[in-house]
Amino acid sequence: MSIAIYPGSFDPPTCGHMDIILRASNIFDKVYVACMINMRKTTMFTVGERVGMLERMVSGLGSVSVVSSESLLAEFAGELGADVIVKGLRAMSDFEMEFQMSLLNRKMNPNLDTLFLTTGESFQYLSSSVVKEIGSLGGEFREFVPGCVYEDIAVKLKEVSKNAK
Repeated sequence: MSIAIYPGSFDPPTCGHMDIILRASNIFDKVYVACMINMRKTTMFTVGERVGMLERMVSGLGSVSVVSSESLLAEFAGELGADVIVKGLRAMSDFEMEFQMSLLNRKMNPNLDTLFLTTGESFQYLSSSVVKEIGSLGGEFREFVPGCVYEDIAVKLKEVSKNAK
C-alpha cells in the first residue's frame, strides 16, 4: 500500500490545495493531509478551524484523511507509515525551498521520498496569503477557495478586519 503525506499550514485552504489533494489521491492508496503547526508562523485560523475546513473539503474522498501535528515532518510521516511527502509547486522560488526541505527530511528519514506536483495552471498565482489579503481588503475571493469553506473564511476575515480597526 502506498501512503503519502501532504503537509502544509493551510491557512486558509485554497482551490490550489484541493487540486494537489485530488491529484495525490489518484496516485496513492492513502493520503494524509497534515495540517502542520509551525511555531514560527502566525496563523489566522486555529488548528481546529483549519482541520475542520480540510475535513469538509475531503469528505467525499475515502482514501484521504486529515491529521495535525507539531512534530518534525520526517518523524510524523514515519509514524503514519508514509513513505512519500507530496508538495505542490507554483514557481521556481517554491522549488528552491522545498528541494532543501526534501533533502533534510530524507536525511532524517532515509525511507522518505518527496514528490513534487506542479500546481494546475489556473492556480499558479494562488496562495493562502493572497486569499487573506484580497478578502481582508473587501475583495471577492470566492473562486479561489472551495465552496464548502468560503463562509468560514469570509467570517474570519471580517472578524479580523473589524478587530484591526
